[in-house]
Amino acid sequence: MASVITSLTVLSSTALRVLSYVFLRWIPGHHAPPLILLSALIYSISLLSIWRSQEALAPTAREPSSQAVSNSQPVNDQGVDKDHFAQEKLSSSAAKQQVVSKKHLKPWAGWTLLSGLPSPVSIWLTVATAGINLILCLFVADLVYRAPIMYPSNDLSFVRVGYVSATSASLLVREPDSKQLPVFISHRAVPSASNKVVDESWKAVSKAYWLSNETDYTFTVAIRGLRPNNRYQYAVSNNHSGYFTTAPETGRTAPATDKLTFLTSSCIKPRFPYNPLSHPLAMPGFRHLADWIPTLKASFMLFLGDFIYIDVPRRLGSDPETYRREYRQVYNSPDWPSISKDLPWIHVMDDHEIANDWDGNTTAPYPAAADPWHLYHTSINPPPVRPGASYFQFTHGPASFFLMETRRYRTPSAPLPANSSEKSMLGPEQLSSLLTFLSRPEPDGVKWKFVISSIPFTRNWRFGSTDTWAGYLHERQKILEAMWSVSPSTGVVVLSGDRHEFAATAFPPPEGSRWPVSATVHEFSTSPLSMFYLPFRTYEEREGEGEVCVKYVPDGNSKFGAVEVLGGKGDQGVCRFRLFVDGVEVWDHVLTTGPAVIGGRGRDAVWG
Repeated sequence: MASVITSLTVLSSTALRVLSYVFLRWIPGHHAPPLILLSALIYSISLLSIWRSQEALAPTAREPSSQAVSNSQPVNDQGVDKDHFAQEKLSSSAAKQQVVSKKHLKPWAGWTLLSGLPSPVSIWLTVATAGINLILCLFVADLVYRAPIMYPSNDLSFVRVGYVSATSASLLVREPDSKQLPVFISHRAVPSASNKVVDESWKAVSKAYWLSNETDYTFTVAIRGLRPNNRYQYAVSNNHSGYFTTAPETGRTAPATDKLTFLTSSCIKPRFPYNPLSHPLAMPGFRHLADWIPTLKASFMLFLGDFIYIDVPRRLGSDPETYRREYRQVYNSPDWPSISKDLPWIHVMDDHEIANDWDGNTTAPYPAAADPWHLYHTSINPPPVRPGASYFQFTHGPASFFLMETRRYRTPSAPLPANSSEKSMLGPEQLSSLLTFLSRPEPDGVKWKFVISSIPFTRNWRFGSTDTWAGYLHERQKILEAMWSVSPSTGVVVLSGDRHEFAATAFPPPEGSRWPVSATVHEFSTSPLSMFYLPFRTYEEREGEGEVCVKYVPDGNSKFGAVEVLGGKGDQGVCRFRLFVDGVEVWDHVLTTGPAVIGGRGRDAVWG
C-alpha cells in the first residue's frame, strides 16, 4: 500500500508540474486548469498520507530516549546499571543514525525536490517541494482569474482610429465617466513632408451628450471632407488626442515614400507567455510591434482575427458583458497606446471571438459575441459590401482589398467531405461579391488585389485543417480559378492568420491549363502577434497538390508582416513582404506582376 501511495504522489506531482509549465509557458489550453486542480488534490491527499505514516513511526524510534529515569536504578547480577547501559547503546545508535542522515541528505534533497515526495531527513525539504507545487497552482489561478476579477476595465476611457480613406476617418470613443459629458471632438490639419502649408485651425466634428451601457459607453465619429494624403490631429474633450494620415488618391502612393506600407497579423492574449511580475493585461508582442512602427511608417494594421480569446484559458461566461470585458481588457493594456496612437486598425473576425472552431452561424453564443465585435470593430471598419454584412471592401492607393467573413456564413465543416459542393465557407452572397471583386478591372495605378482571410487558404497545414479552407475545397477551387483569371498586370495576394505560425505558399495554375504561370497566387499567413506558437510542426507540402511552400517559420511568440506596395509608373507592380519574429526581421520576399507568359513554367513565377 505504501508503494502505491508513493507512486501516486510522484505521478500527481509530476503531472501538476508538467501541465503547469505547458499551460503557463507553452499553450494555455482550457483543458489544463481542471487537470492541474485534480493533480493538486491527489498530490495533497497522498502527501498527507505519507507524512502521517512517518509521524506514526517517529515516536517508536524516540521512545527509549524519552522515558524518565527511575530513582531506583536496577542493576544486573554483575552490578552493572541497566539504564545507563541502555542509554549508552541508544546514544550510540542515534549518533550512527545522524551520520547516515547527513551522508544521505544531499541525494534525498535532489530526489525530494524533483519528485514531490516528503523528505525522511528534513522537514524543510518537504516544505520546499510542496511549496513548489503550491506556487505553480497559484500561478495558474493568477493567469486564469486575476485579470477578469481585478481588471474588468469598466472605467476604461480611450479613443482609437479605424478606417481612414482619402477623404474621411473613423474614430471610436469610449467614456464611461458621466462627469466628462458632453464629449466634444475636433480636428485640424497639421504640416507634413508632403503638405507644409495647411489650415491649422481647429474644426468641431461631433459631440455626445449621453452614453450608456447599451453601447458599452462607446460612440463612433466620422470625420469627412478631408484632403487626400494629408496629416491630421484629432482632440477629444476627455483629454485624448492623436494623429492620422489620409490615404492617397486611388492608384497613387504617398510622394514622401512612393509606396504603401501596411501591417498584418492575428491572435493576441494578455500576459502570455506567463510572467508573474508582468501586468495582468500586458502584451509582450505589442512592444515588438511598437519598436518598428516609427521605422515602417505603416498606413494601417490589418488584424486578421482572434483579437480576444473568450475560451482561453477558461471560458467564464457566454453573455455580452463577458465578451465586452475581453475587448476592454485589450484596449486597457498598458502596451496598447504605443501601437495605436498613430496606427489605424482594421479587423476581421475569427473563431475565438465566438468559440473555438466556430461553424454555428448566428446561433448562440454568436449574438453575444457579435455585440462587442460590432461596437468596437465593425463600427469603424471600412464600409460593408452589403448593408448589414460583416465583410468589407476598400481601395487604398495602389491596392484594393476584400475582407472575408469566414465564420458567420459558413456551413458546418462536418460531416460532409472537404470537396463537397454543398459546403460553403462564405455563403452565396459573399462568394458572389468576392468573385465580382476579383473579376472587375482596377483603376489605373491599382496593381494588387489583396484577399483577406482569417484562416489559411492553403491546405498544407495538416493539424485542424477541416476548420480552414482545406475543409471547403470545392468553393476554394472556384475562388482560385477566379484569382488565376485576374488580368496579368494585377497581382493577387491572400493574407491570413490563425495558425500561430508563419508560412508563405504559392498556388501556380495547373500544368497545361488555360492560365499562364504568371497568374500564380501567393499567400502569406502570419500569426501570432502576442500568443503561443505550436511546439510541433504542422505545415507540410505534399507532391501532387500544387501548393508550393515558399517559406515556413513556425517558432516565435510574436510575428507580424509588413507589406510594401511600391509605386512608380509602368505596367509592372512590385510587392514586398517582410516578416518580423520576436522583434527581429528574419525574412523578406518580393513579388512582381507583368504581362502574361504563354508556355513554360519558370521559377520566378512562384518565387517572385
